[in-house]
Amino acid sequence: MSQSLSGLPEILATNAFYYYEDVEEAWAFYTRTLGFPTVADYGFAKILRVGPTSYLTLVDETQGMHSSTEPKSVTLAVVTDEVEGWWEYLSEVGVEMRAPLGTEEGRPHDGFVAIDPEGYFLEFERFNDHPENEALLPVLNRVDPLYPDGRETAPGVITTRPSSLGIRGTVLWLYFEELEVIQAFYREALGVDILVDQGWAKVYPASPAGFLGFVDGDRGLHQATEEKAVTVSFFTTGLEAWLEHMREVESFELRTPGMSAEGDFVRTFVGYDPEGYYLEWDEFLEVEVNQDLLRSMAERPGGP
Repeated sequence: MSQSLSGLPEILATNAFYYYEDVEEAWAFYTRTLGFPTVADYGFAKILRVGPTSYLTLVDETQGMHSSTEPKSVTLAVVTDEVEGWWEYLSEVGVEMRAPLGTEEGRPHDGFVAIDPEGYFLEFERFNDHPENEALLPVLNRVDPLYPDGRETAPGVITTRPSSLGIRGTVLWLYFEELEVIQAFYREALGVDILVDQGWAKVYPASPAGFLGFVDGDRGLHQATEEKAVTVSFFTTGLEAWLEHMREVESFELRTPGMSAEGDFVRTFVGYDPEGYYLEWDEFLEVEVNQDLLRSMAERPGGP
């Protein structure tokens, strides 16, 4: 079992749980249009691989911890070298856009914001060669992007996403009232420090190519809200060590007394950060339904 720089077991991947009234429609969008392969299907929840070490889990709201009507106070940023290509493709297939493509020489990042079938924001973003990104870019450049491989992304589904459109990583943007408090919490909780400081938005590492972004809720795409239609999760093989550590983090509140099992496929524990985002740690068991997920998690991201 490998360890992070903090001495804790490594977070192998980041994940977000999104909650849907019609999870099958959302699944069709993410697999056919966006080309995210399904790596585990539990019926009520489906895990999709987004980037080298980041995932998205689509959940039927009738069986999840949140409802689809809660504020969607989260934005998933897909970090890609091909922002212009993604804009052209998604515009052609009729995906709803919140904001148009913005590119300008000298900017630290370029991108645009799309909207999924039930209103979650998806940002497609490129971090450019800029002093603001000098700590982040070497981390991103160590990772080989994921490109569509022509195989089914769900049973009977071949994506329409062009093979030239890759994903190098993700940033899960979360929205807060007290950024200094939140930064201190996550530094203690995850044992990591800031990679990008945009003033009102900060980026921290979590997995090798999965990042968390903390945003001033008065200035971001969303406001800070009490209820949130998202759960942030971390995939690991060291669940007991993480639980012991998080019990010592003063401002972390456990949702349940300790670890629990979801069927026979995952062990987990869940708690809350200081502003109420649900945080979950997951350790997946060696069962048939998890085999594709476990194989993808075992791939070590590497690049030039």
